[in-house]
Amino acid sequence: MNAPNDSAIAGLIDAARQARENAYAPYSGFRVGAALLTADGRIFTGVNVENASYGLTSCAESGAVSSAVGAGVRDFVAIAVTGPDNGVPCTPCGSCRQILHEFAPNLLVITEAASGAVTTPLRELLPQAFGSGNIQRVEGR
Repeated sequence: MNAPNDSAIAGLIDAARQARENAYAPYSGFRVGAALLTADGRIFTGVNVENASYGLTSCAESGAVSSAVGAGVRDFVAIAVTGPDNGVPCTPCGSCRQILHEFAPNLLVITEAASGAVTTPLRELLPQAFGSGNIQRVEGR
């Protein structure tokens, strides 16, 4: 699948918004939804799940990736991420950028701004990313 068109982008944002409704954010109130588009056209969603021990909080993007990988899918085209309806784009955190890069270095990241959808290649959000090419395999493993 090629990069999504405007209609597909709108649908992906809508799926992320719908997922966001199920986010669990009782401490920060910062609800996030993510919708991950696969090469075969399926959409996997995720939400942030906070924990009283903040370090155990999980992000919406990593939840969407886990859902897709759990279903046997590893070829991703785009991800839409929606945060609070405040007109400020909600981009993936550094950890999620690295997780997304593991599977899709050429991923298109879609966020919302007051002016509408903002599309950014993951490579721009995570320049000089660390990936499998940085790891030298130990002989015999």
